[in-house]
Amino acid sequence: MNLPAATDRFPIAELDQLPADIRDKIVAVQEKSGFVPNVFLKLARRPDEFRAFFAYHDALMLRENGLSKGEKEMIVVATSAANDCLYCVVAHGAILRIYEKNPLIADQLATNYRKAAITVRQRVMLDFALKVATRSAEIGEADFQALHAQGFSDEDAWDIGAIAAFFALSNRMANLVSMMPNPEFHLLGRLPREKK
Repeated sequence: MNLPAATDRFPIAELDQLPADIRDKIVAVQEKSGFVPNVFLKLARRPDEFRAFFAYHDALMLRENGLSKGEKEMIVVATSAANDCLYCVVAHGAILRIYEKNPLIADQLATNYRKAAITVRQRVMLDFALKVATRSAEIGEADFQALHAQGFSDEDAWDIGAIAAFFALSNRMANLVSMMPNPEFHLLGRLPREKK
């Protein structure tokens, strides 16, 4: 059966044509992961937007706060699934599997986070994130109280909401440009790493 490929209306940028700062960032990612995630070359076609996107991404995802790296990726995977974003579910699902050392977690969260093998605290976190991602106008005091009951602070709520909101933007852009996940993402974190 031949399935039609997604139309690529917006071609990726050529690495050797990019400004030095962007090229250096992409090469650093390639050296660390062994490949260049498509999102980098797709967004690099507009250098100012690339810089702004990754500056905010890094401010949210790399900053030390009350959320673990794995919990941040849980938010990305669950909200991206709700927003039907294939790229972010697959790419961030791979990162989540690695951080959590759990080959099942990403598939569970992308399918139905309420049935996933996560803690009550994480489920409440995802309830809040999903509400921000899909029904933010309905956020009210009860949502904050549910977070507080699980030990989250108002600053944690900001972080949860900001990650959900940022990736809602990312999801919509990935869908707009028909961004497909790199094949490498599909296998990452599914099997234990071989010891060298």
